[in-house]
Parts: sequence; C-alpha cells; structure tokens
Amino acid sequence: MSNLRQEFIAFSVQAGVLKFGEFTTKAGRQSPYFFNAGLFHDGATLARLADFYAQTLLDSGVEFDMLFGPAYKGITLASATSMALAGKGRNTSFAYNRKEAKDHGEGGTLVGAKLTGKVVIIDDVISAGTSVRESVEMIRNAGAEPCAVLIALDRMERGGKDGQMSALSAVQEVSKNYGIPVISIGNLSDLFTYLSADPSLAQYKDAVAAYRSQYGVE
Repeated sequence: MSNLRQEFIAFSVQAGVLKFGEFTTKAGRQSPYFFNAGLFHDGATLARLADFYAQTLLDSGVEFDMLFGPAYKGITLASATSMALAGKGRNTSFAYNRKEAKDHGEGGTLVGAKLTGKVVIIDDVISAGTSVRESVEMIRNAGAEPCAVLIALDRMERGGKDGQMSALSAVQEVSKNYGIPVISIGNLSDLFTYLSADPSLAQYKDAVAAYRSQYGVE
C-alpha cells in the first residue's frame, strides 16, 4: 500500500469518517465498517481531503481538462479538488449539476464551467452507480467526454442481493459499462492492511476479513 493510501485511511479514521462496529449499508448488509464523507465538514479536513483527491488524480496519469461534481456531495468535492489542483500548479475548471432545473438566470441544471474536453467525475463512493450514469449522460449530451471517475473509497464488494450477487463490484461495473477507469484514493484492501498494522483496531480485523470473504471482489 502506498504512503498516500495509508495516510488517507489513517486520516479518515482520525477524522471519524471511517468507523468500525456494526452498521447496515444501503444494500441492507451488516457491515463492520462505515465510511461517511459527509463528516468531512470543516475547512481543515475538507482541505486535506481535497489534497488527497488532487494528488491521486495527478498520480493516476489520466489526461483530463476539467472536473464534474454530481449533486450533492460531488459539488463540494469537485470545487475543493479544483482548488487543491490549483495549489499544485494545475488550474482546472469545474462544473456541477442541480437536482432541480432553474427556470431563470442561466437556467438549466448545470452550473459552473461549460462541459468540454475530457471530464473527471468526482464523488465520494459508488454504491449502485446511478450518480455516475446520470453524470455520464449529462457530460456526453453536452458534447464532452467522461474520462474517469474519482472516488474516495472503493468498498470492493459485489453488487446484488445475497444468493444473486453480481460477479463484479459496483466500481467494476461502472468501469465496464462506460469504458472509463474508476480511481480511488483508498480501498478495502488498504483498509484491511491498515487494520493489520494498528493494534488499537485489531479487534475489528476478523470481522472485516469475514465481510471481505463473503462479499468482496479481487
């Protein structure tokens, strides 16, 4: 695991964004951990998070022209990442969408820079892929090209209901369906490695291992 990925998992735990215990996921599964990017809600933690996004994107080698943040969490993430990229010498425009169309002023559902060129979609996680699908459609309808999806954490778990699970994770399905890479700052493997190295969290290691064995993908 790279130092950046290690640092991101540690940062998420320290910020209380990544928690361990017993949680029910959106899919109805009992998960031993929970990641809530909505808890990055002060200036210092958001700035640090944006730096992780920006550096991960630059390190990926993906060619891009601008960022797009799907409402609602993606709005903050895209704008903050744009600022972090500027701080690293890469001034990058961004845009986002409204949930409801505006019928006055500039109108429509898109706000910010005109969608053009190669566009990176930025969000916190991918659950069902609905947000990505809508974003891809908006970007393509504007004549631009979605070139990658950038997320904070890849849970690396198979979609579908128990007994009818997909062979692929939501992230893998998005990459396959749209032919674009999904880049994550950290993933479940990074999280497990972190647990193995931190004695104070050792009590959760077996539960995470069991969860990964039941639902995980390589």
